[in-house]
Amino acid sequence: MIVFDVSRLLSRARRGTPTGIDRVELAYAEHLIASDLPLRFAATTPWGGLGILPRPVAEAYVVALAAMWRGAAQTSTHRRQVRRLARQLPFEPLRPRLSALHAPAPAADRPVYLLVSHHHLERRRLIARLKRRSGASFVCLIHDLIPMEFPEYARPGQDLRHRRRIETAAALADAIIVGSAATGDALQPHLDRGGRAPPVLVAPFGIDLPQAPLDGPPMPGSPYFVCIGTIEPRKNHLLLLNLWRQLAAERGALAPRLVLIGQRGWETGSAIDMLDRCPALRGLVIERNHLADSEMTRLLIGARALLLPSFAEGFGFPMIEALGLGVPVLCSDLAALRENGGEVAEYLDPLDARGWREAILDYQLDDSPRRQRQLARLDGWTATGWADHFAAVDGLIAQIAAEARTR
Repeated sequence: MIVFDVSRLLSRARRGTPTGIDRVELAYAEHLIASDLPLRFAATTPWGGLGILPRPVAEAYVVALAAMWRGAAQTSTHRRQVRRLARQLPFEPLRPRLSALHAPAPAADRPVYLLVSHHHLERRRLIARLKRRSGASFVCLIHDLIPMEFPEYARPGQDLRHRRRIETAAALADAIIVGSAATGDALQPHLDRGGRAPPVLVAPFGIDLPQAPLDGPPMPGSPYFVCIGTIEPRKNHLLLLNLWRQLAAERGALAPRLVLIGQRGWETGSAIDMLDRCPALRGLVIERNHLADSEMTRLLIGARALLLPSFAEGFGFPMIEALGLGVPVLCSDLAALRENGGEVAEYLDPLDARGWREAILDYQLDDSPRRQRQLARLDGWTATGWADHFAAVDGLIAQIAAEARTR
């Protein structure tokens, strides 16, 4: 049996658009629901423990949340329904008489507890107690180590919290999943220090974007570029905003436009000040904070390129989404992005404002030589699908379950 933790999905009921981690947990939920594997849903409870959710109610919430994020149901009534489902989900506490997970199960029936977000991973005692009382194996997914490697790009205290998460994984995980070899390489020294050697599966994530309607241009007028991601220091929006202020001064209405798709995050004072108070950017830089996937896809398809000037990435969902739609990518020269973009994307130093400027000015042209060369490279590129990811993950879980039966 798989006990799948949906704590993060429950916490996102009020979020109109998903982050990369949200997309991963949703994809896992939908895959497990569609499979014939024995499945139960778990989540942290309002009183601080772990509880079991009735499967029909949890499935209804997953379906409603997916419809909201993908744009199939973006009405205010549907959003209220999602929030109501999240609030009213009934928990079955993990107590001996109410849950078979509480007492150690026979080896053949031991569950696999699967946590694919970082939600409550720092709570080592909680997960250790679940393993001890139920005999469960523990499989988790580590998305990145960015808060530890680059604490200046995270909220204060997140570096210590993330370190506790990694220590929990090193101490308790029976297997670990990562989305890129770069993340696996960053994780390995922490596993070595922990003195354990759980298997680490590198399984790139897939994409699942809806088809965009083709009834007219997504944004009439001048050429435009798209940047996708929460507005936060790590994503380096400030480089683009300063560049667009220069283009506005030099080219006026002839400058290309920039569409920022993503919600405003934390510690972004300078970027937000420019967006709110810089007259030169008005009409040239456009924010879209709450876009359904269908509309994001529509805007991405019409863009001259996706811009991804991040200082750090663990995977880079926007890159594979753009390439999967046949859209060129200009991105930072990071190991995780090179894994996904291969020889197709153009890689730039995130501090090289001149290099970004030259590339953007070239790509805005209808007959851009650089853009045409990338489109030619893109012609043979194929994205890893979720089917490939889950084939590898299902094999790993089957292996862990088989090992548990022999213990």
